[in-house]
Amino acid sequence: MNTPRKTALITGASFGIGMEFARIFAREGYNLVLVARSADRLRQLAAELEKAHGARSLILAADLSDPGAPAYVLDQTTRADIPIDMLVNNAGFGQYGYFAENDLEECLRQIQLNVTALTHLTRLYLPAMIERSSGRILNVASTAAFQPGPLMAVYFATKAYVLHFSEALANELHGTGVTVTCLCPGATATEFHKRANATSMKLLKFGSMDAAVVAEDGYRALMAGKPVVISGVKNWLLAQSVRFSPRRLVTAIARKTQE
Repeated sequence: MNTPRKTALITGASFGIGMEFARIFAREGYNLVLVARSADRLRQLAAELEKAHGARSLILAADLSDPGAPAYVLDQTTRADIPIDMLVNNAGFGQYGYFAENDLEECLRQIQLNVTALTHLTRLYLPAMIERSSGRILNVASTAAFQPGPLMAVYFATKAYVLHFSEALANELHGTGVTVTCLCPGATATEFHKRANATSMKLLKFGSMDAAVVAEDGYRALMAGKPVVISGVKNWLLAQSVRFSPRRLVTAIARKTQE
């Protein structure tokens, strides 16, 4: 007897880490709900994954910085009668520059996407997972979550929220059959830094991780039920080092790497 495929919902699936997550879940036998702004990119990805792995995809072209988008996503999966077994909150973006000079609307959209949409989607899909005593949630934060980030103040702050929110949920859900994992990558070769207008920052001179490697690290941690995973040994050392350093020094060093 064939076991019905489970379904993974992935936000920010049109490029980078999100796209690699889609490839991994398709490879592992999941059907997909792919969410991103670009319908064309999602259609291309869905065709690739159906041909390679037989995965079926529901494509939802939605801008999750729109406050109504998470409810739209839930409505579409409900109408299609698709229970979500895996929720990957990957969508997010950053903005480089002095906070006082940055575009206010971009700052607010950043918070809406990185924090509010992630929280909203988690709250919408979590109760059904608890009721089934089965489900996994992966929230993508960053090594930025471990320290303040001058010149990307809002982005670093949003990722600190994602980390702490995820760790708290993981604790609350102990014994329910549902797990929450927070993935914290460092600099990764995606379109992120171009979108943030931050391609010249010093941090990138130390090299970037491959998005596929980061996604594999996240997937393994998710399936193992780990609350937090930091992708890459250098990134792990960096995240640990800030725990024992004076906060003013940590902030100053973060400023230097951002410049």
